[in-house]
Amino acid sequence: MTLKEFKFIWHMEYGHRQWGRAIGAFFLIPAAYFWIRGRLTSPMKKKILLFGSLIGAQGLMGWYMVKSGLEDRFHEASDVPRVSQYRLASHLTLAFVLYAAFLRSALEILTPAHSITSDSKKVLSQYRKFRMLAHSAKGLIFITAISGAFVAGLDAGLVYNSFPKMADKWIPDDILALKPKFCNFTENPTTVQFDHRILGTTTLSVITILYILSKKRVLPPKAYKAASVLAVLGYLQVALGITTLLTYVPVSIAASHQTGSLAVLSAAIWLTHELKRLPK
Repeated sequence: MTLKEFKFIWHMEYGHRQWGRAIGAFFLIPAAYFWIRGRLTSPMKKKILLFGSLIGAQGLMGWYMVKSGLEDRFHEASDVPRVSQYRLASHLTLAFVLYAAFLRSALEILTPAHSITSDSKKVLSQYRKFRMLAHSAKGLIFITAISGAFVAGLDAGLVYNSFPKMADKWIPDDILALKPKFCNFTENPTTVQFDHRILGTTTLSVITILYILSKKRVLPPKAYKAASVLAVLGYLQVALGITTLLTYVPVSIAASHQTGSLAVLSAAIWLTHELKRLPK
């Protein structure tokens, strides 16, 4: 690493830490003020405590993750110091959980969900099944995004830079090269990339089915728009992922792909929010 490269990484890390501290202050100061002034309801106080705990846990996990990059666990001259992919995935998981909790809470306050107007048992049954599928899509999006953290942590995007096959094979030869075999799913770059591909393809398929069904179901008005936005973002995200792979992971495209995962999750949270109410 050259001195210029070190300075760039140092400033990126320093900026990230200060940004995280600013987020904590931006949350803590108003929360303390409104709490002291008696402006918060009992349910809101519980949310404040939960969100504050998540912010603190996220900061601690960030420190724990960075610490792993300084440990003396590199034994070969070709080894590149990097943080633990397990801690990176945990850090990303907490970030996504925190973001999802804030977004869901904001939607409940700013744009309350509306119920559908139908007394038909068939319509209500179809609505419940559609809502269950929407929650499944949201879960798949979340899992796929976290699997991307393992791809990043292991530089798995730099192996098998072809699509849809991997080195002219649907299943690469070294997919279970490590022993014990279960370690391959989190420590073998080939397996990690393969899993991310399968998860991404499966998630896009579910999103596509959701979009098609949304045109044939009775839904709250905003749910139709949310399903369409989710479909557009889903296909854009997959296109960005394939582009990232074929171009050998340039930082700009890779960052756009990572940002896209959050956008897709946001659309899924919006959709499930619009589907939360049923007629009494």
